[in-house]
Order: sequence, then structure tokens, then C-alpha cells
Amino acid sequence: MGELTNIKGSALSGLIHGKEGLSEIPKPYARDILLFDTYIAGTSHVEGIEELEPFIKEGDRLTFYREPKNEYNEYAIKVQNADGIKLGYVPRKDNVVFSRLMDAGKILFGTVSSKEYRGEWLKINIQIFLHE
Repeated sequence: MGELTNIKGSALSGLIHGKEGLSEIPKPYARDILLFDTYIAGTSHVEGIEELEPFIKEGDRLTFYREPKNEYNEYAIKVQNADGIKLGYVPRKDNVVFSRLMDAGKILFGTVSSKEYRGEWLKINIQIFLHE
């Protein structure tokens, strides 16, 4: 039992004791885990998307909001830019697992990976991350 309580001089002492005395015990580092590549659905329904398009840049961070009471899809995840402007939704075909993660309290976010017009439709490709 003495070995468990007396860690001075052991390999663990460097984790708890610094040169100046007692240090903070290290915590696991936070990281962002890439989960999926997809696109933003519904951009053609966003009013003023043509004027907004020049301001959407590769690498922009996107915020996700669950809309469990969405009349079209109970697993809906709204996508907004840093200014809080709605850009569309995570596609229905991709959102079930992500909505369950969010409902369980996990933090998900996106980043813009590319964009292009396909006819009249602005396709915004995104990456979905889990902040762990």
C-alpha cells in the first residue's frame, strides 16, 4: 500500500510534481475527429444565397443545430455559418446517426471543404467533425 501513496521518485511523480512543486494533473487533450464528408442540402431554398456565396470560404467553420420538431424530418440538423445565417441542412440520407450523437450531448460541427455552382444550385461540400 505504501507504493500507491508514496509516488515521490516514481515515474508518476513527474506528472504531479513540477520543478516549482505541485503541478496540475494533466487532462486528456481535446481533439476534433473527422467523421464524414457530405454537402449542405437545401441551399437553393436559402433566400439571398447568391449574394452570400462570395463570402463562403473553404475552411469556414459551420455550426449545427438539431431541429427534432422539423415538420419534414425528425432528424433534421440545421447548418449555419459563423454569422448565424442558415445555409441549409445536413442531408436527410446522412443525418440519422449525427442527430443521435447530438441528442446524446456530443458536439458536432462542420467546415466548408469546397463549393461550386451546378446550374442554379450552389453545392457546398462540408466535413462533419466530432469535438471530443
